[in-house]
Amino acid sequence: MATIEFFYDVGSPWTYLAFHKIEGVAERTGAELVWKPILVGGVFNAVNQSVYDQRANATPQRAAYMKKDLGDWARAYGLEIAWPPKVFPVNSVKAMRGAHVALDEGCAPAWSRACFEAYWGGNQDISQDDVLEQVAKQVGLDPAALSTAISTPAIKDRLRETTQELIDRGGFGSPTIFVNGDDMYFGNDRLALIEAALTR
Repeated sequence: MATIEFFYDVGSPWTYLAFHKIEGVAERTGAELVWKPILVGGVFNAVNQSVYDQRANATPQRAAYMKKDLGDWARAYGLEIAWPPKVFPVNSVKAMRGAHVALDEGCAPAWSRACFEAYWGGNQDISQDDVLEQVAKQVGLDPAALSTAISTPAIKDRLRETTQELIDRGGFGSPTIFVNGDDMYFGNDRLALIEAALTR
C-alpha cells in the first residue's frame, strides 16, 4: 500500500489548508495516511532560522499578498480562516503534544481539526489550558487525563522525536508530506503533485 506521511503543526494556516484536503487525497488514491505531529518552531530553530528574519523584516507588499493568497485558498476550500489579531505566532507545544495523545486515543484528526478551527477560525489562544480543555471535550477526550499526559516525559519525547525525524529527513517547515518514504513535498499547494505521484 502507498503511504502518505503528514508532518504538521496546527500553528500554520497553510497547514490547516493542506490538513483539510489530505484525507481526501488518501481516500482517492487508496494510500495509508500517517499523522506526524511536530513542533515547527523546533524545525525553524534547527534548520530554517531565516523565517524569523522574514517575520521581523516583512515586506508590506508581500505580507498583503500572502493574506490575499490565504483568503483565496480558504474560499476555494470552503474554510473560514482569519489571521489571529491577538497571538501570532502561537506557542503550539501543548496542542502538538495533545496530538500525540490523540493519536493513542484514535482521534488525532478530530483533535487537530478542532485546534486548527479554534485558532485560525475562532481567534482562541491554543497555548492556554482552558482552550485546550474545551478542545478535549469537543473531541471526546478527558481534559484532566489529557493535561496529565502532555506533561509526561514520554509524550514530550515523542514530539521531540517526530520533529527531529522531519529535520533528519530534510524537512524545513509545515506541512511537509512524504509519499512512499522518500518523496518529499512542502506546502498546501503541492497536494495536486502528491495526488499525481500516487496515481502514476
